[in-house]
Amino acid sequence: MERKGLPEGLDLVEGRNPVAELIKAQRKVNRLLAAKGVDRTGERIIGDALDRGIKVEYVDRKELDRISRTGAHQGFIALVERFRYAEGPEAIVETARGKGEDPLVVVLDKISDPHNLGAIIRTAYCCGAHGIVIPKRNAAGVTPAVIKASAGAADSMPVTRVTNTVRAIEQLKEMGLWIAGADMDGELMYRADLKGPLALVAGSEGKGLSRLVREKCDFLVSVPMKNDFSSLNVSVAAGVLLYEALRQREYN
Repeated sequence: MERKGLPEGLDLVEGRNPVAELIKAQRKVNRLLAAKGVDRTGERIIGDALDRGIKVEYVDRKELDRISRTGAHQGFIALVERFRYAEGPEAIVETARGKGEDPLVVVLDKISDPHNLGAIIRTAYCCGAHGIVIPKRNAAGVTPAVIKASAGAADSMPVTRVTNTVRAIEQLKEMGLWIAGADMDGELMYRADLKGPLALVAGSEGKGLSRLVREKCDFLVSVPMKNDFSSLNVSVAAGVLLYEALRQREYN
């Protein structure tokens, strides 16, 4: 099944965990394609889908292989509505404050690898972040590959796309958030204050923060490095910083 053969507005989500998380989330599932003869874990996923009123079609694995875009469907492919982005940074902040919580927002400066984006979304969700801000151009969007890499967390984490990342940071500042840029030259994360209303900004693979984005940060924060090495993968660095923010906020 090629993209052009899909009904308008639909896309594919593949794999057991992404499909299972998708069923728990609110995004509408058009139908679920399941391999014949699934095991007990697969039967539970199918049962959850049926409980939600999702139509389930049993097909041969060869058919799933033909339809699959990732080659790793694990016996499950869901046809879903295309991802809907949040309205903007202000909506993310307002939602956090509506819960009585200090906003924790992740701003990504031109992350191009879908697996990095998916991993950051997954970690951000686990750490209680309220949303992700990504640029519309020259960066990965929330595709089925990103949803799979996020293990389905993308369906529960608000993600907004902006035309201008620098302007989005300025908006967050106007709403009372401090802007912390992830940078090797920054203050050690254990000494930085990551409590209160905060936006954590992570730069692109290879280049890090762009000059204008870096200049807009209120302070820079770094991850400790025991051995002499250039840097961590951006999704790992963002994850370490998010967990330090969680520790300071919840367990300090």
